[in-house]
Amino acid sequence: MGSGIAETVAAAGHDVRVHEPLAQARAPSLARIVASTERALTAGKLDSERRSALLERISYVDELTDLADRELVIEAVLEDLAVKLDVFDRLAATVSADAVLASNTSSIPIAALAAAIPAPERMLGLHFFSPAPVMRLVEVIPALGTSEQTLATARSFVESLGKTAVTGPDRAGFVVNMLLIPYLVGAISMFEAGFATREDIDSGMVLGCGHPMGPLTLCDFIGLDVVCAVCDSLFEEFKRADYAAPPLLRRMLAAGRLGRKSGRGFYEY
Repeated sequence: MGSGIAETVAAAGHDVRVHEPLAQARAPSLARIVASTERALTAGKLDSERRSALLERISYVDELTDLADRELVIEAVLEDLAVKLDVFDRLAATVSADAVLASNTSSIPIAALAAAIPAPERMLGLHFFSPAPVMRLVEVIPALGTSEQTLATARSFVESLGKTAVTGPDRAGFVVNMLLIPYLVGAISMFEAGFATREDIDSGMVLGCGHPMGPLTLCDFIGLDVVCAVCDSLFEEFKRADYAAPPLLRRMLAAGRLGRKSGRGFYEY
């Protein structure tokens, strides 16, 4: 998601710095951006001049302190509250007092993250969808203390990317995942029960409902670890059975089957 967001923001003409704390992950991150823009070039969505300019607007930095002059910082680390709290604690001590801090979380309450910074009014959620360069929606999620100025700045930023901003409540799942997760859970449970094959489940939704991909393919695309994390967040908050992660999903995680990113999920890649 971090790579996709960086590409998206750079494509809109903004200067982008990316802090990837794991040195061994920087080259793969840049490679994803290069490959994505190459596909866009081949499809005629970018010309070579715009692609070169886009790539020149992205730079990778070694330390969080290298983000000190940024006007907006978007966090896209793993869905772990402790890790995110540590990132925001250090960011708050690094960036200027009027910089906007945002999280791309899909499941963690923004209020919990805002509590990590001295000025929670400048904190909110900016939830992009995967793949970020393609998907046109961004959920803008204010916490209880988010200021109107921060919210307006965030919505203006999203619009500058050529995307549509929808404002949702700061509760687990926000808008989209509140609707999406029961659908994905239902598909996993159907497959687990032997009700239908993975191919028939996916074909049914693609051909019968006009979805661009079936639910099990979508789970693999999102990442089964992310799907499970969002399930857990929703179930913790609402205690509804249709948000509970199916046993099969947890067994697949235990086996290291995370979807496309690990080479195997409901399908093999």
